[in-house]
Amino acid sequence: MSLLSLLPETSRRVTEIVTSAQSAGRVPSLVLGVVRDRALVCFTGAGEQPRPDAKTQYRIGPITKTMTAAMVLQLRDEGAFSLDDLVYRHLPGTSIGGVTLRQLLAHVAGLQREPDGDWWERTTGGDVDRLVEGLSFEKIAWPPYRTYHYSHLAYGVLGAVLQRVTGETWPSLLAKRVIDPLGMKRTTYHPVEPFARGYVVHPWHHTLSEEPRPDAGAMAPAGQLWSTVTDLAKWAAFLADPVPTVLSRETVAEMCAPVAISDLESWTHGHGLGVELYRVGERVFTGHSGSMPGYAAQLTVHRPTRTGVVAFANAYTMPTPGGLRAVSTDALTAVLDLEPPLPRPWRAPGTPPPADAEPLCGRWWWMGREYEVSWHGEAAELRMTCVTLPGRDAWHFRREPEGRWRGQTGSNAGEILRPIADDAGAVSALDIATAVFTRAAPAAP
Repeated sequence: MSLLSLLPETSRRVTEIVTSAQSAGRVPSLVLGVVRDRALVCFTGAGEQPRPDAKTQYRIGPITKTMTAAMVLQLRDEGAFSLDDLVYRHLPGTSIGGVTLRQLLAHVAGLQREPDGDWWERTTGGDVDRLVEGLSFEKIAWPPYRTYHYSHLAYGVLGAVLQRVTGETWPSLLAKRVIDPLGMKRTTYHPVEPFARGYVVHPWHHTLSEEPRPDAGAMAPAGQLWSTVTDLAKWAAFLADPVPTVLSRETVAEMCAPVAISDLESWTHGHGLGVELYRVGERVFTGHSGSMPGYAAQLTVHRPTRTGVVAFANAYTMPTPGGLRAVSTDALTAVLDLEPPLPRPWRAPGTPPPADAEPLCGRWWWMGREYEVSWHGEAAELRMTCVTLPGRDAWHFRREPEGRWRGQTGSNAGEILRPIADDAGAVSALDIATAVFTRAAPAAP
């Protein structure tokens, strides 16, 4: 990933946000990177323990969940299971078997937040068999699907499902399916030098106490990994602009669609299938926070502009409003406000539309409004825009058998576009979910 750059004034504003947060938050070090169009365009940091370096590892904690979720969706796409499978189908005999994989992914299965016993973040975790054996009915702390209830345990269960379905350990699957394909060479299960030590900062005399770094074991799918700004920027870039060989664009879009809203009064925080959603003003960001003893991490992406921020601090708490997530969203908002992304250059498709698409292109009318259908060769789809109401998002349609086209976006997502031919065999109308578009403008009264 090449290091391009932001404008000097934008970089200065990002650096100001980071240095102010490190000082006010009293953390030994705070580092942050901005990624845009799959390139790391800014790196900045503050503090001396350790000095800022984009290749120094920090513990990313629950950001790990986003990669676990991606693997679940990969296997779903490959036909290994359905997201609506009940857990008992893959972990037979468990008392929590009546919840679904989808509910686990979105934190609406009602599972308690942690496994039993000592707090797993500060102890060495057990193995998968022990975790599964302990899944008693009492682990359901909240009625499933009634409301959002964040659960680390849910992702330990998903990790167990992945292992039972594939016969491979979670670390092995992660390396093969996510880390290696994306070239994340400094993302590891255990820390590898150079890595930042994590600390507790004493609240009164501000001395540092180094925290332990236990192996989460069976709970690793919920928060084990270590990474760097350079590496996690690759994962942010993937969520913003997916690599289809890892996960299709459609599946990443599904992953980032809201399933549950966690604050029903303000609607500023929700959850998709493995990712958190944050509303800041008129923008919705996708990402995940990550905290472990001695560490805080944040991944925040604005998918429409293919822009994101990754940030690490090596102290668990920051006595500043919003913590590291606020630092990240402030930095990302500054970048988007000061440097809106340039439009992607238009490229001629090189070949005309297919024979069955060309008769559908052009102007159409429905209910007194004019629409335009055009062919987009790179995406192999038709797009319909409303000429009468400019600024509205286009409807996208993909080819299906028997001359039909399936809607991909907006109010027509999932609906069928069916060409209607006249007596001469020419396409004279388009039927979209019984709404008939014609070539003729409305007759004058």
